[in-house]
Amino acid sequence: MVGLSVSLAATSLVSLITGWWSINNLKKARYLLDTPTSKIRSAAQGYVELYGVLKEGEGLLRAPLSDEQCVWWSFAIDEQIQSGKDNKRWQQVEKGASAAYVCLSDGTGDCLIDPAGAQVIPMTKQVWYGSARHPLKEQMRKNFLQSMLRGVKRYRYTEQRLHVSEPLYAIGDFFTRGGGHDAFDVTASQGAIVREWKSDYQGLLRRFDRDRNGQLDEQEWQRVRDSAKAEALRLHRLRSAEPAQHYLRKPQEGQPFILSSYGEDDIAKRFYWQAILGAVLCITSALGAAYIINTQL
Repeated sequence: MVGLSVSLAATSLVSLITGWWSINNLKKARYLLDTPTSKIRSAAQGYVELYGVLKEGEGLLRAPLSDEQCVWWSFAIDEQIQSGKDNKRWQQVEKGASAAYVCLSDGTGDCLIDPAGAQVIPMTKQVWYGSARHPLKEQMRKNFLQSMLRGVKRYRYTEQRLHVSEPLYAIGDFFTRGGGHDAFDVTASQGAIVREWKSDYQGLLRRFDRDRNGQLDEQEWQRVRDSAKAEALRLHRLRSAEPAQHYLRKPQEGQPFILSSYGEDDIAKRFYWQAILGAVLCITSALGAAYIINTQL
């Protein structure tokens, strides 16, 4: 009876998880196909889809496992664990991803992309094996042979990369700084400047305490507020005069944030197939749960 209850709970949980996975992949595919491609120069602020090529941007990176030059990387290191005579499995012991901005160019402008929180689907993915936890590229084959001959620890390395001049499809939250695009709240900016000045109260007194009585009266506070407003407007004019810089980041509304070396149709097709697989697993698990319930009646 206990075994049937555990099986029922397990199949029900699998059905719920795979059902959610199927719906989530279907939603991703619909977002991709329903969002029109924009040009960086004329893109509206908000959720957009971009397509272009990768530029060097803030500089090239070195991938941590292969030492290859790239603009983005992620890696995972798995260790082979043996829990019995013939029972071997891989256990992840380390992973990471670069946080540097990626630069996308589409001929009309450049867009800096913050990859934090993105689902990245790169063209380059390498998997290899060795006996050292942190391999050097020139030692890959040597470490693999050593692990086979001496029976030392085995590791599996997985590294994914994006490179300069590769195509990039990106969908996420687009916004622009500078060039007059910054939202400006003069009251909030004025208040922030007043708070900053108040943190150095003695300096504030030296500037605005006209009668030198060690405190600011109402007229002197009004001069503080007027000066802070003038400073806020001056800083806004300076920022507006700067060249416009476009950015892409993870949306706050829960929409997909995807960076891919492959085109929109290829990614959408992949999500559709994953949705179908999830639906099949969901239905199969639900039928299994129904069978278990019938056997208990």
